[in-house]
Amino acid sequence: MSDVSVALPAYMAALTPVLNDVVAPAAAEIDRGGTYPRAAMDALGRAGLLGLISAPEVGGQGEGHRAATAVVQAVAEHCGSTAMVLMMHYAGAAVLEAFGPTGVRERIAAGDYVTTLAFSEVGSRSMFWAPMSTAVAGGDTVRLDAQKSWVTSAGQADGYVWSSMPVDAEGASTIWLVPADAANLKVGAPFDGLGLRGNSSSPMSASGVEVPASAMLGTDGGGFDVMLGVVLPYFQVMNAGFSIGTANAATAKAAAHAAATRFEHLDQSVADNPVARANVARMRIRTDGAEALLLDTLTALETGRADATLRVLEVKALASETAIDVTDLAMRVSGGAAFRKEVGVERNFRDARAASVMAPTTDTLYDFIGRIACGLPLF
Repeated sequence: MSDVSVALPAYMAALTPVLNDVVAPAAAEIDRGGTYPRAAMDALGRAGLLGLISAPEVGGQGEGHRAATAVVQAVAEHCGSTAMVLMMHYAGAAVLEAFGPTGVRERIAAGDYVTTLAFSEVGSRSMFWAPMSTAVAGGDTVRLDAQKSWVTSAGQADGYVWSSMPVDAEGASTIWLVPADAANLKVGAPFDGLGLRGNSSSPMSASGVEVPASAMLGTDGGGFDVMLGVVLPYFQVMNAGFSIGTANAATAKAAAHAAATRFEHLDQSVADNPVARANVARMRIRTDGAEALLLDTLTALETGRADATLRVLEVKALASETAIDVTDLAMRVSGGAAFRKEVGVERNFRDARAASVMAPTTDTLYDFIGRIACGLPLF
């Protein structure tokens, strides 16, 4: 297994005990009970990893896309729910680092503040860049009204990076920081889904939520640029890391099962069967291919390469579909045993399905990539 964290030993060293002592032991119960990974997030905070991309001047580690992706990928190999919560925290933290108040940035860096994105809405669904929710100015405050369809860490985060239509300006959207204790902010039914069962992804509503005008992140009407310029690169590469981590875990479990499980009457293991070995090989090749594109995407972002936008769009599409295919093969290789919880493959199988339908969905990304290939505008 290759590792995007090879050049980042300091925080990967800090992450290792968190994975071994907190994340991995709790993963099965988090999935079984749909429990939010609070202990893991607290441990990540104590290890300085919630502030991984926070600037040094506020106490953070000052890292970027590659480091965040490495950490999310490593966590995903053990617990998909924890990885998704952390991924959305980093996506929100990136916006707050660019536009947020110093006090909140310091709390993130100190590991004392979890954030997330609140972009997807009932009215525009996976087209997160086109919110239908409103923001109305009234003196020094702004009234927010919204029906958010999916918010990871709903009811658990300390603050939400929130989108709405602009107050007065032209443009598609405006971004706000909404505190968790805002009056008239409500969380919908608890999440009870197929996979990622501990990520507390629920609907949220705002009915006359008032925030100070200073809660605006960026400019009025400038939300689209924040989404595409700040959020999307982080979201895409971390989501790809999540999928690759999930695929890595499924590949390792399936290979171990094939090597250890025997046909006693033949004195052979499952791995002695060339079909089983070929399927494991397909899993390894597909996963490594997706990771190669991820590493290239990170390099493209870091060096400002001309194809960086294309790579950012491609990497989530390839990685999410790869995870689906790889975990399907893991179920085949592991046979009937894969349906038992203790093998762990079925959890990877379920968790892997999420990334493909997370906005921007794979089908939307195919459209964007096709537009670039055909010389058409994205929007």
